[in-house]
Amino acid sequence: MSERTRCVVAGGGPAGMVLGLLLARAGVEVTVLEKHADFLRDFRGDTVHPSTLRLLDELGLGERFAKLPHDRMERIAFPVGEHDEVTIGDLRRLRTAHPYIAIAPQWDVLNLLAEAAEEEPTFRLRMRTEVTSLIREGGRVRGVRYRTRDGETGELRADLTVAADGRWSVARRDAGLRPREYPVPIDAWWFRLGREPGESAGTLTPRMRNGRMAIVIPRDSFFQIAYIGRKGIDAQLRAAGIESFRAEVAEVVPQLAGRLGELESMEEVKHLDVRLNRLRRWHVDGLLCIGDAAHAMSPIGGVGINLAVQDAVAAATLLAGPLRRGTVSPSVLAKVRARRLVPTVLVQALQRLLHRTVAQPLVDGKRLGPPKPMVGLLRRVPQASVVPAYLIGIGFRPEHAPEFAKRSAPGS
Repeated sequence: MSERTRCVVAGGGPAGMVLGLLLARAGVEVTVLEKHADFLRDFRGDTVHPSTLRLLDELGLGERFAKLPHDRMERIAFPVGEHDEVTIGDLRRLRTAHPYIAIAPQWDVLNLLAEAAEEEPTFRLRMRTEVTSLIREGGRVRGVRYRTRDGETGELRADLTVAADGRWSVARRDAGLRPREYPVPIDAWWFRLGREPGESAGTLTPRMRNGRMAIVIPRDSFFQIAYIGRKGIDAQLRAAGIESFRAEVAEVVPQLAGRLGELESMEEVKHLDVRLNRLRRWHVDGLLCIGDAAHAMSPIGGVGINLAVQDAVAAATLLAGPLRRGTVSPSVLAKVRARRLVPTVLVQALQRLLHRTVAQPLVDGKRLGPPKPMVGLLRRVPQASVVPAYLIGIGFRPEHAPEFAKRSAPGS
């Protein structure tokens, strides 16, 4: 089968769904292809930052989001010694309508975006449809080849193909684009444990001990936990077995030791191979990469989703007009990278600094917590906590919804 659309987006994550919604509101025919049957997957990034909450307001979706189950994280703290902590980022100091990070299941947010997009006549979302390769003709990408879960194959031709299919992007690889990799000292292992109502709400406090760290994120009915350790030890952890893993986690977060029996096997522990990389060029003729396909981020700061959403907003703002005219040139695609490169480089530079000054000394057993000068500054000048809060919650260049995509909330 061979079909046609104006723009095809590979990947139905946050970047792909935001881009699809915005382009559809501009009247552009857009089709999003998502390989899974639904959005229900554990341990995806579930943070919705203040700048993204503002974007949802601008799109007229803020009230819909507010009805979704979510928690609010207002403060990021680090332990100092056994019984003390210092606030690294206080989001309550931000001058914004939403001075907090919302913790919401990503599948709920993606369903919300999909429902809003499907209200537009030019939007199509095709689940269970995986991009397998690019169509190239005359030196230009002309669309994608796909395969459905039922084994059906076909072609979807388009004026523009957008790779929003993550850090292992099939579209990016097929285009011959290779990211520059930066060294990363850590990996993460995700799992969940039960949580009592109201327990440890509102503050994110990493726990550190003996070359390990655990980030405990409170969710509506459970704790989502990222266990951070040295890169490359996944096989070692799995060979040691679940009892050994429980003992290691109990050492780092002893207050949760009594619940670790809920982990019955290492199959419940999901390994994240942490990457930090960036494409030198985000496009070829007919193809644009955004989000993790253009720049994979470390989980430090939890800013990867925020950056991906901002990429999508910038891409829609710059490309809606050319797509309507059917004239998407390489120079137009290059403008997306030019607009988003500085915030991407600055965030990655900050993450690399934190890898060197916090994560590497941690896994080497040389330090537990942030550098002493940072702790001293934040103790003397608590107001300084607004700077990390702004960088995490808002970012270096926040994007606003383009005028063609803005809507008023129902009843307003």
